Amino acid sequence: MSFDATRYPHADLTEKIIGAAMAVHRALGPGLDEKIYENALGIELTAQSLSFTQQQQFPVFYREQSVGKLITDLIVGDRVIIETKVATAICDIHIAQTLSYLSISGLQVGLILNFKTASLTFKRVANIYLKNQ
Repeated sequence: MSFDATRYPHADLTEKIIGAAMAVHRALGPGLDEKIYENALGIELTAQSLSFTQQQQFPVFYREQSVGKLITDLIVGDRVIIETKVATAICDIHIAQTLSYLSISGLQVGLILNFKTASLTFKRVANIYLKNQ
């Protein structure tokens, strides 16, 4: 599928990630703990030869002082942050959280994957103000 790279950066990679998440959801079903899906998705990404990091840490600063660390669920191909959720629905707070993660990490694209529903639901989030990385 062909997408406008300025509106949909890393579309080819996000399609592969969504496919991997669907495979996990089909195998495990809905409603388990988020960490179970995160770990299973890591196994599926490896099976599909997609590189990723799990629980990567980023320092968070306020007024040039360290105030803590952001820990992401998964980052695929050093380009896409994955947030696994088990929620009734993907809501605005999940989107806002993912945008904050993108800002702190300097990455441009995130995927929110919700495993609670009968069918996997997902939301692609992009910080279009960052240059394509």
